[in-house]
Amino acid sequence: MKITLISLAVILTTTCAAQHAETPVYIGTYTKKEGHVDGKAKGIFLAMQDSENGSLHPEKTVAKITNPSFVKASRDGKNLYAVSELGGGDAESGFIYSFKRNKDNSLEELGRISTESFAPCHIELDQTEKFVFVSNYMGGVVLVYKRGGDGTLEKQQKIQLENPEASHAHSVSITSDNKSAYISDLGNDKIWIFNFDAKTGKLNPKEKPFLELEKGSGPRHFSFSKDEKFAFSMNELNSTLSVLKIEEDGMEIIQNISTLPEDFKGENSGADIHLHPSGQFVYSSNRGHNSIAAFKVDENTGKLNVIGHYPTKGETPRNFAISPEGKFLYAANQDTSTISSFKVNLETGELGEHLLPVEVMSPVCVEFAEN
Repeated sequence: MKITLISLAVILTTTCAAQHAETPVYIGTYTKKEGHVDGKAKGIFLAMQDSENGSLHPEKTVAKITNPSFVKASRDGKNLYAVSELGGGDAESGFIYSFKRNKDNSLEELGRISTESFAPCHIELDQTEKFVFVSNYMGGVVLVYKRGGDGTLEKQQKIQLENPEASHAHSVSITSDNKSAYISDLGNDKIWIFNFDAKTGKLNPKEKPFLELEKGSGPRHFSFSKDEKFAFSMNELNSTLSVLKIEEDGMEIIQNISTLPEDFKGENSGADIHLHPSGQFVYSSNRGHNSIAAFKVDENTGKLNVIGHYPTKGETPRNFAISPEGKFLYAANQDTSTISSFKVNLETGELGEHLLPVEVMSPVCVEFAEN
């Protein structure tokens, strides 16, 4: 077969493009000064990740809204949702924004709807992507919205957790069978357990409606093991992970393990948690120690063993994300306006030093999206 220079160039260009596909990454930020952060961003920021070498290339602000501190992309690739984390002095409530994702990864605003409380801080979609859940840090309020065909939202249900003056609903997690929902309540030190009706979008408390964690632990984020026999709670206030055995009638705590090295004596608060796509490793972020803690999952017992603690080369790493194929981890350093990257050892779970941190103003959430 005769190959011309032009044909060869086309082949080489196509091969290189295939090897270096880019994945869109949307970054939630703070845009103004709050009690815990001096936000300097302008809104939702877009970066592109090279899936081959893991480099992250900052692009531009794609939506100018106030304090989009948590963003969530739909798995069908059509929409991005973002909270606007507002307090009582800012507006009548917080909001969730709906955006259409365009082919060039720009965002087109479809609308916003009230979260009916303040400081919304987390978004989740059910497995059918017909319903969207928002947790409000203030007031113990969780909202369920029905997702329309165009991606817009309408209110479906409001959940009011007990002791609203103290309650801080921080996240909702949905099981893979779409039948159960777990709400982490930082203020009440409880994880609330609900049956989820995927036809109506309604949550109803289970017979044993909650698991109470150690007083002062502050459950914040929640992750299931790969087989969903176990779950892991990231506890903000005492910097621990709780390993939970999931049973038909509730959950049982089988381990509490620190996210910090034994010799660390400073101030710290836990932030985020993610299970590696392989199911073998769990990672969590420390604000104060400014690190990612890595753990090996015992596949039989679900318990965790420490792998190590890895500095993020920046201050206050809040949310972080693992790339879809599991090769890289990216941590958002809120107070130094950088995103650090690590290379994941797929055999051991250890994190290796990677490229230098890239500058993104006041980043707090890292979200990979479908191309």
